[in-house]
Amino acid sequence: QVHMVESGGGLVQAGGSLRLSCAASGRTIRWDAMGWFRQAPGQEREFVASISWATWTSTSTNYADAVKGRFTISRDNAKSTVYLQMNSLKPEDTAVYFCNTNPPDYSYWGQGTQVTVSS
Repeated sequence: QVHMVESGGGLVQAGGSLRLSCAASGRTIRWDAMGWFRQAPGQEREFVASISWATWTSTSTNYADAVKGRFTISRDNAKSTVYLQMNSLKPEDTAVYFCNTNPPDYSYWGQGTQVTVSS
């Protein structure tokens, strides 16, 4: 069982930046691919970004087209934490952001962190 706690959300103006953190506890996530997902009001939860489990030499990342070039996912296995650096934020990025394994495990969903981008 893994417990995810997301943080770092807030209210920001369009063009601004935020850095989200996801602290995982319960077991190591070192061998898991991890992902960020988001859910806007009235919308289904959608994929945002993913990062592979870390090898000794590299990790690979993948992004939704809507955030490519603006968001960066990273991980610190020593801290069991996954990050999402969000730059050039747009009003359409407004949503609750969640982290999970990738593909997601239903039992691992946390409370998420609210990101609101004003125009």
